[in-house]
Amino acid sequence: MKFPDGFLWGGATAANQFEGAWDVDGKGPSCMDMATNGNHHTPRQITPELDPNRLYPCHDGVDFYHHYKEDIALLAEMGFKCFRFSINWPRIYPTGFEDEPNEAGLEFYDRVFDELERYGIEPLVTLSHYEMPFAIARRQNGWASRGTIDLYVKYATTVMRRYRGRCRKWLTFNEINAGMMPIGMYMSLGILTGDPDLRHQPDNPQQRYQALHHQFVASALAVKAGHEIDLENKMGCMIAYMLAYPLTPNPADVELARERNQYRNYYCSDVQVRGEYPYFARRMWDEEGVEIDMAPGDLEILKQGTVDFYTHSYYQSQCASTDASQETSGNLLGGAKNPYLKETAWEWPIDPAGLRIMLNQVYERYQIPIMVVENGLGCRDEVGPDGAIEDDYRIEYLREHIKAMGEAIVDGVEVWGYTPWGCIDLVSNADGEMAKRYGFVYVDKHDDGTGTMARSRKKSFAWYQKVIESNGEVL
Repeated sequence: MKFPDGFLWGGATAANQFEGAWDVDGKGPSCMDMATNGNHHTPRQITPELDPNRLYPCHDGVDFYHHYKEDIALLAEMGFKCFRFSINWPRIYPTGFEDEPNEAGLEFYDRVFDELERYGIEPLVTLSHYEMPFAIARRQNGWASRGTIDLYVKYATTVMRRYRGRCRKWLTFNEINAGMMPIGMYMSLGILTGDPDLRHQPDNPQQRYQALHHQFVASALAVKAGHEIDLENKMGCMIAYMLAYPLTPNPADVELARERNQYRNYYCSDVQVRGEYPYFARRMWDEEGVEIDMAPGDLEILKQGTVDFYTHSYYQSQCASTDASQETSGNLLGGAKNPYLKETAWEWPIDPAGLRIMLNQVYERYQIPIMVVENGLGCRDEVGPDGAIEDDYRIEYLREHIKAMGEAIVDGVEVWGYTPWGCIDLVSNADGEMAKRYGFVYVDKHDDGTGTMARSRKKSFAWYQKVIESNGEVL
């Protein structure tokens, strides 16, 4: 097993969970700025008006805004070749409706790019990572409105022009297929349903599919703009890959797993990679009572705006079972428990082999380069009396997933890079807590909002440093 020369080892973050400074230097509130804290058992609450008696963890994040030099120096110390981060849409257009961008917001990212260039770290920028300006959700119900397409394209074009030549790998939307599930109604699509429970939004399939169509058109237009702005730009999609296995050889379980993989994993990426809706879309729409309203020219736009590379998150797999008596898994994806896998404290199955399986599935389908841009173990880290954090459990998790990724490369899959999630501790998205940590770097920030924001290296920091230095040969 040997990783190719130039393999992009690094890590990934998102502005709404990491950046903080939510109202500094002209930034407007994003949708996730309006979500309170929560935990594994208590969902975050969406509040259309800020409640002074509630805690909003995204307001502070871990304050990358004021620690960016220190944080990027830590990434460089590990030897990062690539850093995936997102640009905060309302930092550039505070409400989304402005004609001119917020110069102070643009200047902040100028400084971030300066630091990355100083250390020779290649940026991979996500244009939209659950950071829609809240004003768009309030005024026109987010992506339910076709008018949001123009607002997004204005924003995307602004930043791609500003940072032309400084960034050449762009992702249009983070985990766009979150919009295939009710949890994505607010978080991904910016639709205000009236229900405050972030995790369990009431479903409206017609609204979801229509909003996703608007995102597809916006993504294709951004891809076209990116190619026109700089011929060297590579434009990518990003999918939350939710691998489904049949629990048994029962043909009904096999069929259910096939349907889940089509619905959750391929509906969105087929549009973004192939430039057209998949063959199975019509049956899905008919069974859910959905009719997509397409403007003249939309299908041509989708065909012209296909991505150059595919990226994805991979944390876990699930089992599909038609037997209602099967014990269900407690993780976000649901499904039956897999008897062959261990689970994390947050009840996420640990399945390194699934990463090799899905990489082969995706490459067989699309034959374009792939990046694993999110993967990692969210768990509690204990700080020892001497300040040490012995996170061998994280090392073991990442080691096995890197091995699986390496096997996929030997299989013939073209994998460009690996950027584990939350390389520096950040706020958990679904739960809004700090206790669920992913990073190689520990941040002194806690669920009650207290902490000094001081950074310290975990044991996994030195381990990943050796992995990168040896290009994956020392695990």
